[in-house]
Amino acid sequence: QVQLVESGGGSVQAGGSLRLSCAPSGYSYSMAWFRQAPGKEREGVAAIDRYSSTTYADSVKGRFAISKDNAKNILYLQMNSLKPEDTAMYYCAARLLATMTFPLRAYQYNYWGQGTQVTVSS
Repeated sequence: QVQLVESGGGSVQAGGSLRLSCAPSGYSYSMAWFRQAPGKEREGVAAIDRYSSTTYADSVKGRFAISKDNAKNILYLQMNSLKPEDTAMYYCAARLLATMTFPLRAYQYNYWGQGTQVTVSS
């Protein structure tokens, strides 16, 4: 079973940056970041597959960047120009597939981390 542990969350002011990390206990081809704010549905933020093809939610394009360190098997989410609406619990997700048709759909993933909180103040 693959276990995912997120880190790097915290509190920043609007316009600031954070970098989230996800360390899987096992190997995963496709990985993604999701977020969920109180009272709102889980939202796909960014995804990356085996071939490093990336997919971003429209709300974060140009501001967030997903990447992976294949040697260390670590997933990252660089978040720049943060906005208060980015405030949420961020989750790392994974599935043992090389690529997926709908990489930002939560149901596509079967492994989830416990989440790391990101709070952006105005």
